[in-house]
Amino acid sequence: MSRPKVAIALGDPAGIGPEIALKAAVDPRVLEVCEPILIGDAQALAYHAAASRIHARIHPVRAASEPAITGPEDVTLLALDHFSAEPLRVGEIAAAHGRSAVESARIAIEAAMAGEVRAVVACPQTEFSIKEAGIAFDGYPSFVARCTGIPVDDAYLMLCFDSTRIVHTTLHVSLRRALELITEERVLSAVTAAHTVLARNGGRARIAVAGLNPHASEHGMFGDDEARIIEPALKTAREQGIDVDGPFGADTMFKKSGYDAFIVMYHDQGHIAAKLLATNRTAGMTIGTPVLFSSVAHGSALDIAGQNQASPEAVVAAVHRLIQASPRQA
Repeated sequence: MSRPKVAIALGDPAGIGPEIALKAAVDPRVLEVCEPILIGDAQALAYHAAASRIHARIHPVRAASEPAITGPEDVTLLALDHFSAEPLRVGEIAAAHGRSAVESARIAIEAAMAGEVRAVVACPQTEFSIKEAGIAFDGYPSFVARCTGIPVDDAYLMLCFDSTRIVHTTLHVSLRRALELITEERVLSAVTAAHTVLARNGGRARIAVAGLNPHASEHGMFGDDEARIIEPALKTAREQGIDVDGPFGADTMFKKSGYDAFIVMYHDQGHIAAKLLATNRTAGMTIGTPVLFSSVAHGSALDIAGQNQASPEAVVAAVHRLIQASPRQA
């Protein structure tokens, strides 16, 4: 059986993205399951390879459809040119860095849509640099949705570490806006998207759902959002054959055993748990879109860029999780 091709977008070229992409591309655990192809600026990759003392032969290609050369010292790069007209300033925030990160991810997604790669992993971006570039960006799920032509509200973030998966009903919005977005339809859509990914290839799909209010409202003591919104959504999901329980208090839900995914209502309910339990080894998978896409959940670490201090573990985990989630084929 041939190994599937997986695109790894370099992320912010001024951060640790190129370093961890290179380290992952020559990691035996990655090479065992796929043919990695890096996507990003050639000068940035060369800089980080030299600065981090990563000995690898980089083979540039013009399209992801070209054969990949991979191995313990061989890396294929879909080589882009983002810094021939302006300098790369490692460790700094700059509009050029933001444009490079977004363009690399966009090209990787297009390759996946064209069937040239099985899945996409994006290394960390720096949102301040993207903002400096004047690009509207509120996280990868909505970005992937726009690139693939589906409604933004149909894309969800699933944080993954070890055997834990956390799906966010809302993500990078204010808490006030999150309260407006949390509807019966959206909760049902998040549950359905999680079930679809978990059940792919015959996997288990038992799901727990958090409430919105403290203690999931304690039977109406602290609000009625659970009774009005979440409980009806879960009732519909069960009628559709989905194994789902809740709503549970978000402060105790993650201690419950036997669940394959947890649905949370807003950003901090999921991210605080993930970053406490799995610092720097959490990957975020975008679900509900036509492509398999994952990004690392840690930042671009501008302060240690080019110092050979960054670990590729989140990228390695993301690759394995995408391969497990992808439809099996020869």
